[in-house]
Amino acid sequence: MGRKKRRPRRSFTPEFKAEIVELCSRGDRSVGQVAKDFDLTETAVRQWVVQAERDAGTRVDGLTTDERGELVRLGRENRRLAEDVEILKRATAFFANETR
Repeated sequence: MGRKKRRPRRSFTPEFKAEIVELCSRGDRSVGQVAKDFDLTETAVRQWVVQAERDAGTRVDGLTTDERGELVRLGRENRRLAEDVEILKRATAFFANETR
């Protein structure tokens, strides 16, 4: 009773994802059939379709790709600024002890 071997993680270009979403939105084939034809997981294809709908404005139940990118950028900036504040606190404490 061995476990099924996991497939290595793959990455796909935005153009490829857009092409897959277009195939799904045409209605000729189901999401499952498109996934099977291109050796993709059905879950991944469904997520691409949902994200494309969010980006197009037809869904409002999550963040668009641009909003997600902005959130990541702001998170990085927030961490960097927090590190800067910590460094300044340590420097202030060091120089306060030096002047006494």
